[in-house]
Amino acid sequence: MKSLDSAVVAITGAGSGLGRGLALECARRGARVAVSDIDTAGLAQTVQSAADEGLGSLHAQRLDVTDREAVRSWAAQVRGEFGAVNAIINNAGVSYSGPITEIEYDDFEWLMNINFWGVVYGTKEFLPHLIESGRGHIVNISSLFGLVAMPGQSTYNAAKFAVRGFTESVRQDMLVAGLPVAVTCVHPGGIKTGIARNGRSTRPEEHAATAALFDEQLARLTPQQAATIVIDGMLREAPRVLVGADARLVHSIGTVLGARYQDLYATIARRRLP
Repeated sequence: MKSLDSAVVAITGAGSGLGRGLALECARRGARVAVSDIDTAGLAQTVQSAADEGLGSLHAQRLDVTDREAVRSWAAQVRGEFGAVNAIINNAGVSYSGPITEIEYDDFEWLMNINFWGVVYGTKEFLPHLIESGRGHIVNISSLFGLVAMPGQSTYNAAKFAVRGFTESVRQDMLVAGLPVAVTCVHPGGIKTGIARNGRSTRPEEHAATAALFDEQLARLTPQQAATIVIDGMLREAPRVLVGADARLVHSIGTVLGARYQDLYATIARRRLP
């Protein structure tokens, strides 16, 4: 796709943050947009924001991305409502932090079900419709933490590295098979969203301070600025999109230092984190 004019774009996790920014940006560029989120109040606000801008009505559906049958049903609904689907943006995600010695298996499963399996379900269930459209695109949101690991982020890193590997392999499958579906993996840095504040942690007493550090010093881009970068990259059919100067810098450091970047980031974390 070189333009979103009249294209049909489906977006998960569109009830807030980057997902809302993506929904509005797609609508501004002429797309017909289907949005979903488990948070119905947030989803309603996204729909209202589009109406306030005169962007028309968004097709909204409550969705739990961990429910494979629900994702399958939503994909079919979007195809039925619009007659085609040109793009799926798998954006829904949550955060969980804490040292591995304190994390329970249930915590891992909760996060992986949303951040990884939600992406797999969205990709698999929309793919037949994207192929059918003749000009499809899969955009999966990984993270800066899908490029480099950080202390206290083993669950989040695991999911976002998995999203990266999955997405890059899917892109190669499309190329090998000659199918009309482009694939982009997105790695955002700090964005002014609620993911840090609303995330879970093994140490609730420290979580607020860490979230404040993220919000005040690390989150530089607004959701709208980030959404513009993502959609521009999508229309370029970029295999990888780094969102923000911090994402580019941290990725560069990891590339230059190799595996030794881990020592550097562990040292920084000891000095900076609560």
